[in-house]
Amino acid sequence: MRALVLIKVAWQSILKNTMRTLLTMLGIIIGVGAVIVMVAVGQGAQARIKEQIQNLGTNMIVLTAGASNQGGVNQGAASFNRLTVENVDTLRRESTLLAAISPVIFAPGQVIGGIGNWRTHVNGVSTDYPIIRDWAVSSGSFFDASDLRTLRKVAVIGQTLATNLFPDSDPIGQEIQIRSVPFKIIGVLAAKGQTAGGEDQDDVVLAPYTTVKNRLAGRQFIPQILVSTSRPEDLPAAQAEIKAIMREAHRLASWEADDFTVRNQTDLAETAESTTEVMTMLLAAIASISLLVGGIGIMNIMLVSVTERTREIGIRLSIGAHGSDVMTQFLVESTVMSLMGGAIGILAGFAGARILGHFTGWSTVVSVPTVLGALAFSASVGIFFGFYPARKAASLNPIDALRYE
Repeated sequence: MRALVLIKVAWQSILKNTMRTLLTMLGIIIGVGAVIVMVAVGQGAQARIKEQIQNLGTNMIVLTAGASNQGGVNQGAASFNRLTVENVDTLRRESTLLAAISPVIFAPGQVIGGIGNWRTHVNGVSTDYPIIRDWAVSSGSFFDASDLRTLRKVAVIGQTLATNLFPDSDPIGQEIQIRSVPFKIIGVLAAKGQTAGGEDQDDVVLAPYTTVKNRLAGRQFIPQILVSTSRPEDLPAAQAEIKAIMREAHRLASWEADDFTVRNQTDLAETAESTTEVMTMLLAAIASISLLVGGIGIMNIMLVSVTERTREIGIRLSIGAHGSDVMTQFLVESTVMSLMGGAIGILAGFAGARILGHFTGWSTVVSVPTVLGALAFSASVGIFFGFYPARKAASLNPIDALRYE
């Protein structure tokens, strides 16, 4: 009951000077709104990056070439390639944790067909590739094991290629030419969109790696091997197993470094998320400065209020009120004022995040913890900056307060 009385008195006091109260709360409103918008932008970016990384494939591990040393100078990643199709066969035969495996042989080139030509990425892959990348075929079908064995010249194209070369016709069954080699289109991939780096995943041609290796690439070594596990929790053990098999296949001594690199989606996701978390914290810290400015504004107004209500405080103290009662009253007033500003700021933050997302196309995410945190912080600002004025009011001498003009 006493708490309700204090809130009622605080509310009446706030309504006596509505305009001054609104101007006082303005700093809190802007501060809370800015924090919510900035955190929404950061969390939206984090969610978008996580979604794009997940879009790369399911429980995927990427095996690439290692680094070489020449004259004591490290030549950098992928400068020493010893990956072969035989390595793929060895991994498939000896591994116990891998659910799917595919070599990836890159052969970029100009594709001629349909209404013109288009420069794109031509990747030679196995039948496990759509499983690893979690990539469905929207029309037609993917090539099968017999196509790999017979080196058939068949291709599955991405949506970007289908749109640009066959805008008004069905590409299934039609022929394209890659480096003077004809390929028959047997399928069109479902749209994947862009990667976190902005690369168009749909601008691609997939063909049997045996065909690409012999007819287009002509290289002994392959640039990449993709594998996946059945469960995410198997990724660390699968990586260790891959390293052991590859080291034995490449006959590396115990003192020799790996001549290959093994990474998984979790590593990519953790790196990306840690980067966006730092960015989100930085944005929130910058926005929080306006909350502190709003808190200083509350303290100034409460000091003015103490001066204006000196006689009222003197009367309360003279009729039996304790200093703690006066102090509590002023603390409740500053807290209520701060919470009101925080509530309005939350609404402004929601609106600001939606407007920003609408006009910029950015992904924004307003989470419940962010809202509760902003509200709690605004209440803390009211208590912290209202403490000094409340203490000053509680320490007034009743006689001097009654004499105050």
